[in-house]
Amino acid sequence: MKLTIGALGLLLGSTLLLNACSTPNSVQQLISEQAVIEQIPDGKHQGMYRNLYRGQQDYPITCEEDCYPAHPKVACQSHGQDCQFTGEQSAPELGSGFLVHWVGHASFLVKTPDGQQLLFDPVMGQFDRPVSWAAHLIGLRRPMPAGLAREQLAASDAVLYSHLHYDHFSHATIRQIGTAALYYVPLGMADYMPKGGYQVLEKAWYSSSELGELTVHLVPAHHFNSRKLFNDHNRAKWGGWVIEHSGKTLFFAGDTGYSPHFRAIQQRYGAIDICLLPIASYHHEDEGEWYRYVHTTPEDALVAAEELGCKVMIPWGYGNASWQMGDISSHSPLLRLLHMQQQMQSQVPLYILNEGEEVVL
Repeated sequence: MKLTIGALGLLLGSTLLLNACSTPNSVQQLISEQAVIEQIPDGKHQGMYRNLYRGQQDYPITCEEDCYPAHPKVACQSHGQDCQFTGEQSAPELGSGFLVHWVGHASFLVKTPDGQQLLFDPVMGQFDRPVSWAAHLIGLRRPMPAGLAREQLAASDAVLYSHLHYDHFSHATIRQIGTAALYYVPLGMADYMPKGGYQVLEKAWYSSSELGELTVHLVPAHHFNSRKLFNDHNRAKWGGWVIEHSGKTLFFAGDTGYSPHFRAIQQRYGAIDICLLPIASYHHEDEGEWYRYVHTTPEDALVAAEELGCKVMIPWGYGNASWQMGDISSHSPLLRLLHMQQQMQSQVPLYILNEGEEVVL
């Protein structure tokens, strides 16, 4: 059989792609001496991970009525929908050297003072397949986020994922980032990485490691984890990340409800300089209690910021690039945050980013 040069090139390219996809990942596991694992010890759910602080939580404050008033610094196409924050802001002079770029929803790009580029929960498009098909059928699609060019993604030194849910973890984005970066994940999540020669470091809560001049800690979150409909509920851990450089700290909370874990994090690492905290996905007409249990309301986030000693709080989870799951509208969480900041007389400085904006702190 004769092959044309073009056909031969296609065949070779396909073979290389198949070989790359079948290349096993390099997986290491880190469980430091002070680490906390927290698994169910026995019974039919033996081995499942669980939250540190289980049972009903004590919420210090709850907005009961008129929680979403219009705000002069939030310009919307309709009330709480398709908005931009237009207020003038002065960034706190923390001297941390961290650059924080909000890509959208839960995705951040952070540059460190020593020039390293980190990605937190990068998801550049829609949900991965096959969930994307079902989401499309029911109209659950996000407007495309501000996004990052493939070259920007590929320039990353490290990628830090908090958990497996489809709005936080993306095979398609991982393939865009490539194999040069080191992937940090909680225990059990390496099994869900696509194959292709990726470098993966699994961590237990309160495990720490060095990346250049940076120290990376996995910390608890109050949430849950799953990727499939069956047989994988809480089989992988979840968490947030604290990164340290030259005595300055940045905290990415991941998806989380309010619990005493915020105080515990502050007790271990001191007052946090920069807090990236979620304020959305807490609303549901019928299951609101459960949604709040695993997602902070804006007022919960403000309380958490006080307990963490945050020197600045940057909120996320809402916005024009969100899926609006568990929200009244795209920017209702931001309206509630600004309202409750006044009601609570919160002293934690807020810095509001629109998707695609960044700040050096």
